[in-house]
Amino acid sequence: MATKMDKVKPKEEEYAEEDRSIDTLLRPNTWAEYIGQEHIKRNLRVIIDAAKKRSEPIDHLLFYGQAGLGKTTLARLVAREMASPMKTTSGPAIEKTGDLAAILSNLEPSDILFIDEAHRLNRMIEEVLYPAMESRKLHIVIGKGAGARTVSIDLPPFTLIAATTRVNLLSEPLRSRFGAILRLDYYDEGDIERIIERSAKILGIDITPEAIKILAKAARFTPRVANRLLKRARDYAEVHKKPTIDGASAKETLEMLEIDELGLEVHDRLLLSAIIDKFGGGPVGVGTLAAALNEDRGVIEEVYEPYLLKLGLIRRTPAGRVAEGLSYKHLDKKTKDQLL
Repeated sequence: MATKMDKVKPKEEEYAEEDRSIDTLLRPNTWAEYIGQEHIKRNLRVIIDAAKKRSEPIDHLLFYGQAGLGKTTLARLVAREMASPMKTTSGPAIEKTGDLAAILSNLEPSDILFIDEAHRLNRMIEEVLYPAMESRKLHIVIGKGAGARTVSIDLPPFTLIAATTRVNLLSEPLRSRFGAILRLDYYDEGDIERIIERSAKILGIDITPEAIKILAKAARFTPRVANRLLKRARDYAEVHKKPTIDGASAKETLEMLEIDELGLEVHDRLLLSAIIDKFGGGPVGVGTLAAALNEDRGVIEEVYEPYLLKLGLIRRTPAGRVAEGLSYKHLDKKTKDQLL
């Protein structure tokens, strides 16, 4: 029999649910609320309007770009605009072809299937998607060995929207079946400032223009990071009984999180220091760098490098990664020429 204690959620779960609910609250619900990515919105407007005129589902879409740039939000806005239900899954969640077959066979006409982290689909599952996307057929193999047979099931008209941070890991046959492949770029600081201002209004936070600029500059050109910094600045202001997040509060929040004025975190600075101090500024191969930092190579390539490259702090060369002059200046280190 369940006791009262069984029904009480651990504090960690309550905090996680609260954070997720805030993130959901901050998601744009209309195109007007979605700030930035204007080229993407223009392309999607044409695709959606044309599909509506023909009374057809929209073409399959592939969104790619760094994490936190709004791929899932765009998929939700497309589904809302088309007045279509959206069923969501992810590459790691689809472990067997039977998992995908079950999802596809339960789709209704005009449904949108959203697959996040699509680059983590294995090749066998991708092959099930080919006929499903192209001719709306689901081919299922029943039985094994000599007695095995293939059964084809007709699928209703549907749209697949896939999102990935590593478009190069998707096979060419899968990429070619998308009607549009759209790349999300990093945001500029002006758009990030507008996002922080909008989020602050939704959360009822009083914040000064100076604080908005400080947080925006440290937000790595990414809305998700901007909202995270805003929430932590709110926490800091509440704990220290400050009714308004001002410039000083924003700077102190960043110091508490060990984030510098460029938005570099501890791991970013460790990577730059390793290239400069251990490998003379480079070039150094990413495998060697990963071993020196005791870090996974994929994390360096997918999480750390894109932002450092965007800022011009490092450079990729055929021989490996090289620290640029701006890295030396930012970390207050002497270049080889200065040491001579």
